[in-house]
Amino acid sequence: MIKIFKKPVIIALIIVVILAVYFLVKKPPKPAYDIAVAQKGNLTQIVSVTGQVKAEEKIDLAFEKGGRISSINVKVGDKVSPGQILIQLANADVAAQLAQAQADVDAQQAKLNELIKGTRPEEIQIQEAKVANAEVTLENSKRDLVDKLNDAYTKSDDGVRNKTDQIFTNPRTVNPQLSFSTDDFNLKIKTEIERFQVENTLVNWKTTLDKLTASSDLNSYLTTAKNNIDQVKNLLDDAALALNGAKAAASVTQTMIDGWKTDVYTARSNLNTAIVNLSDAENAFKSAQSDLIVTNQELNLDRAGSTPEQIAAQEAEVEQAKANAQNYQAQLAKTILRSPLTGIVTKQDGNVGEIIAANTPLVSLISENKFKIEANIPETDIAKVKVGDSTTLTLDAYGNEVIFEASVIAIDPAETIIEGVSTYKTTFEFKKEDERIKPGMTANIDILTDKRENVIVVPQRTVIGKNNERTVKILNRDGSIKEISVEVGLKGSDGNVEIIKGINEGDKVTIWH
Repeated sequence: MIKIFKKPVIIALIIVVILAVYFLVKKPPKPAYDIAVAQKGNLTQIVSVTGQVKAEEKIDLAFEKGGRISSINVKVGDKVSPGQILIQLANADVAAQLAQAQADVDAQQAKLNELIKGTRPEEIQIQEAKVANAEVTLENSKRDLVDKLNDAYTKSDDGVRNKTDQIFTNPRTVNPQLSFSTDDFNLKIKTEIERFQVENTLVNWKTTLDKLTASSDLNSYLTTAKNNIDQVKNLLDDAALALNGAKAAASVTQTMIDGWKTDVYTARSNLNTAIVNLSDAENAFKSAQSDLIVTNQELNLDRAGSTPEQIAAQEAEVEQAKANAQNYQAQLAKTILRSPLTGIVTKQDGNVGEIIAANTPLVSLISENKFKIEANIPETDIAKVKVGDSTTLTLDAYGNEVIFEASVIAIDPAETIIEGVSTYKTTFEFKKEDERIKPGMTANIDILTDKRENVIVVPQRTVIGKNNERTVKILNRDGSIKEISVEVGLKGSDGNVEIIKGINEGDKVTIWH
């Protein structure tokens, strides 16, 4: 028996039989993928967020007259109360007119009072002293105004000829040219023309100032100075804008441009200082003029006797002065936008320095009479949401049994950073009023952002992304795997995705482990 197994043929047969039995008994390996069948179905895309119920009564506010915005006291989301100032237009001119009108009211009333009570010699002496003091004050204000007029010219001249002329070639000629290149050709031409015009202005301005004294017609010099300052200011502002777009080159380095920017900034700052100083001096001058007029009139009334006719006439003057002051008060009120109610700012479109037209809505407010929902949606989801999207929601106060309906009515364009994540405030409006809704309640919102009906869907896991292309691997009838490019549509909230092009209903797609 031992000899039989030693024969090579017998040994080989035994090995063959063993191998045959092994391969017959061994189970085939399990595939490395699962199968999903592409089929027609419906997809919905839902974004879930948490928000808070707030009051809503929208009021759009606008100015009755146009002007330049000087201050903005609120921002979106601020709570305001009745009478609170929201935005204010530049109103220094109207305020000055109102102040003068109110001063006139005081003066006219003072006259009436003196007429009624009569005057004693001691009062006349006191009034004469007041007139003398008012004259001294007026002379001092005249001299100060003369100084400020000259200072305005000095700062204008320095700002143009010393600090700004560096950026021009031939600045004092009829053809000044910017010495650097910029993309804004219109601004370049405008700035060069302004430089030419300002040169004539400075020359003429200096000529008139040489004749200026405290006894000159200061109001005329003030008008000229303001016009001249406006010209210089426009030039400096446009020069600063041009420098912001200046391009460095071989002949004009960035260091030179930066130095010019600094000098022009200094020139503008100095000019603004001169404008403020001149305005203060002008106000002091006009106030001194008004005071002198008032004190002289009061002195004249003291010296003269009063008759019933004079008293009646003065009473009419007082009423007229009051009406004039009320007119300026009304004009001043039109430059101030106030809140008409207790509410919340939902929109604020103004910017300080912006020129706005009359009847242009700038601020929107909501009161606490109706309700809306505000929620912050992360940047990863905000692109899916649009105004008009329908939502269903629950309120924590009532649990999941009570379902409300709402829709998206607004999405803030500016981001809100919450714990380092950019989010966008989105406003929802209830479709029906319900007395159970209260401000401050927490809302759990499901936003239906998109849906598809009767489209080919497959699990999102079957789609492979590579080289800016989407593909799926399908199982052929012969058992082979083929990779096919597909066009992907809506991604559903259930883990499926729409296939627009590439495969057909019934195709078997693989989900690889």
